[in-house]
Amino acid sequence: MLNIALFGPPCAGKGTQAKRIVKKYNLAHLSTGDMIRKEIAAGSELGKIAEDIINSGQLLSDEFVIRLIQDSIAHSENVEGFLFDGFPRTVAQAEKLDEILKENGAPLAGLLNIEVPETELKRRMLERAQIEGRADDTEEAIHNRFKEYHAKTVPVAKHYQTICHTVKGDGTMEEVFEEISKIIEKIK
Repeated sequence: MLNIALFGPPCAGKGTQAKRIVKKYNLAHLSTGDMIRKEIAAGSELGKIAEDIINSGQLLSDEFVIRLIQDSIAHSENVEGFLFDGFPRTVAQAEKLDEILKENGAPLAGLLNIEVPETELKRRMLERAQIEGRADDTEEAIHNRFKEYHAKTVPVAKHYQTICHTVKGDGTMEEVFEEISKIIEKIK
């Protein structure tokens, strides 16, 4: 079983690359962002709570996100592993993921860290806000997301330093995917 975490700042292209990775390697795509957006779209109580937190640029609690991931792992069948997209975002989440995967007998094989210059990330976010109208892509929310990312998420890469692989994310989609594929072929 191949378990990989896709890592990087907001708007680094994780979602775009995740679609290609899961197709090529038959992995279950566990995107916490997608899971949460579904709850919000459904108008569930959980979704309403999540929406308020996300729109302010803050991260959801570790317990909330871990529960979503555990449920998804438990209900996944006929896959050759998992691609974690947007998870783990804190060291506490990383430690819990390690525990969950150890119980399933297949630890995380690699953390793919997509790096993009911050000026390019901000440009992408503002462009996405105009195209998609996402409420969490306002100037203030963007500032808060970067602050949260640097304070809480960057330490996750250190937690996984022995299996962390950096990918230059400012090339074309094809160039980035080619680099990711080379790394996956080495670690699988």
